[in-house]
Amino acid sequence: METQAPRYREQSFRGPHELYFENLSKRKKIMEKNGNNRKLRVCVATCNRADYSKLAPIMFGIKAEPQFFELDVVVLGSHLIDDYGNTYRMIEQDDFDINTRLHTIVRGEDEAAMVESVGLALVKLPDVLNRLNPDIMIVHGDRFDALAVATSAALMNIRILHIEGGEVSGTIDDSIRHAITKLAHYHVCCTRNAEQHLISMCEDHDRILLAGCPSYDKLLSAKNKDHMSIIRMWLGDDVKPKDYIVALQHPVTTDIKHSIKMFELTLDALISFNKRTLILFPNIDAGSKEMVRVMRKKGVEHHPNFRAVKHVPFDQFIQLVAHAGCIIGNSSCGVREVGAFGTPVINLGTRQIGRETGENVLHVRDADTQDKILQALHLQFGKQYPCSKIYGDGNAVPRILKFLKSIDLQEPLQKKFCFPPVKENISKDIDHILETQSALAVDLGGTNLRVAIVSMKGEIVKKYTQTNPKTYEERIKLILQMCVEAAAEAIKLNCRILGVGISTGGRVNPREGIVLHSTKLIQEWSSVDLRTPISDTLHLPVWVDNDGNCAALAERKFGQGKGLENFVTLITGTGIGGGIIHQHELIHGSSFCAAELGHLMVSLDGPDCSCGSHGCIEAYASGMALQREAKKLHDEDLLLVEGMSMKKEETVSAFHLIQAAKLGNAKAASILRTAGTALGLGVVNILHTINPSLVILSGVLASHYVNIVKDVIRQQALFSVQTVDVVVSDLVDPALLGAASLVLDYTTRRVQ
Repeated sequence: METQAPRYREQSFRGPHELYFENLSKRKKIMEKNGNNRKLRVCVATCNRADYSKLAPIMFGIKAEPQFFELDVVVLGSHLIDDYGNTYRMIEQDDFDINTRLHTIVRGEDEAAMVESVGLALVKLPDVLNRLNPDIMIVHGDRFDALAVATSAALMNIRILHIEGGEVSGTIDDSIRHAITKLAHYHVCCTRNAEQHLISMCEDHDRILLAGCPSYDKLLSAKNKDHMSIIRMWLGDDVKPKDYIVALQHPVTTDIKHSIKMFELTLDALISFNKRTLILFPNIDAGSKEMVRVMRKKGVEHHPNFRAVKHVPFDQFIQLVAHAGCIIGNSSCGVREVGAFGTPVINLGTRQIGRETGENVLHVRDADTQDKILQALHLQFGKQYPCSKIYGDGNAVPRILKFLKSIDLQEPLQKKFCFPPVKENISKDIDHILETQSALAVDLGGTNLRVAIVSMKGEIVKKYTQTNPKTYEERIKLILQMCVEAAAEAIKLNCRILGVGISTGGRVNPREGIVLHSTKLIQEWSSVDLRTPISDTLHLPVWVDNDGNCAALAERKFGQGKGLENFVTLITGTGIGGGIIHQHELIHGSSFCAAELGHLMVSLDGPDCSCGSHGCIEAYASGMALQREAKKLHDEDLLLVEGMSMKKEETVSAFHLIQAAKLGNAKAASILRTAGTALGLGVVNILHTINPSLVILSGVLASHYVNIVKDVIRQQALFSVQTVDVVVSDLVDPALLGAASLVLDYTTRRVQ
């Protein structure tokens, strides 16, 4: 009999798991890390005929790659019971070596027997797992035997790969399936919805593989050529394809009484429908004994229309369901595997409620009358539906093998759950306390006043910026207001504020927290006590220092000076400042005037400086000095070159000079070279005076000067200091980070 080419309703199996494999190039040394290319020891535990149909394709795949894997097979559960077909024999027929047979079923087929069977398995499994010592335990599905295997492996620190997690169905199976998910370290799921369920259950997305059902690898490649002989063998010589029924019904353990009644109604409906029926005995769940009694009461085993069997080999079962007129019952194979052939299915009751199904499945959830089931048989029998690939595309096993090879045995065994973000309580854990220690950092600049919450790691958690007022009263008022606001916000952000650090221009007495003399950029800012009002308001310790010194502290704690005993920081901005770290400590000098590096004289007849002298580095290389020279060129109409433009109201700045130099303005380039040379000569003087191991240029002009400074050192410095490196700071906000360092270094008792 010829069959038409099937029409498939497909589901894409490319998704986040493909990203997992795309990252494998980063993990290509995993096999070596796992022990000089040691083979992965994989143990597969199979409990019954149903799970073996899913596990067998994986086992064949593992066996086919002996260079990567060692396979151990553990057989337990109903496989070893004669009443259920002694199905371990099909494992032997598939030429697998069974390492261990465990008799774990306590007969009784009731709820207590299921519990006792789990307990018996838990007693026997530890010795087996100790002997086999697998790297990975593969567990399938949602059976109570599988729960015992997963529990034993988890408690014995064996990694678990769970097949078919995330699916939804009825009865106790749902709870068992999700319990195994929580125990498992890795997950192979069959549908997109199952994958999303696992993610919703807080499983790590990187350890979830959307592969499809392994049984589909065989289902979608099944051949039809021998189906007639198989049909005749199981149902009789007079039976034709599409003219028989396959029935497979199990007890519902959460409502045994109702499921037995429903089974009785099903048998009555099948007898009335009068079609040849292959009926398989139920599984070993609680209630199965009563269902077998119902079969015998109805005379099913001797009825001419029925063939009652304990087990059908999977290869033959495929052909039987593929060519049946209908499948009826509550087995998962009806809603999952049968969809591959488009065979009509009648799903009875709630055992598979929630399962994804193709359009071939008709649900009779409230199967409370024989007539309702009979009507369903009349509606479904003999139809042909589009084939469905909801549960697989035939390529699950290659994906699973690739997934197994990617497992890094050096990764921590302890599972991590990806919980959604929740509001955390303030932790008393010492590591948490250390991580949340923070500082309020204040930067008093010529233009802006900034306050920030800075973490112990140098992260600026939150920053506030206001224009710096011109008067003392307004400035102090604004500082207090911003600090109070930031301190309140820090509580909400779970930041433990240890104190306040202030970076300001001018000469500062850090011992008293007083600004002695300010720069011309900050008015009304001399002989100002900053520590007292801020400390009194916030009830926190307060540290104050010069902005150049703060920049050096920032480099020592967070930047390129970290771990160095001696280095110098030079700030190149509106003015020129700096800080000196000697033997790990900041140098202030006897009158707190150390590191006024901008006022090192590099020429006896140079331009006037804001300090009242002339020929200082600041008079050549500061932003103010470059702006002065840019204005001169602009007044002489020598600044702008092709590619530049300025609005009438636009103020000439240092950056116009830099832009002109870049665009080929020779005069602008010469001025920039002179400024860089002056800075370089100052650095040479620093190298000859204090001999640091590193010079760090900070500020907006640093990148424009660094190469010129290096040239000057090579040409002018003594040979013994020419190897000292000059680098550009990589800190984004050294003033705030330096102010924070004042707090964090002292309050945490910095140890070098």
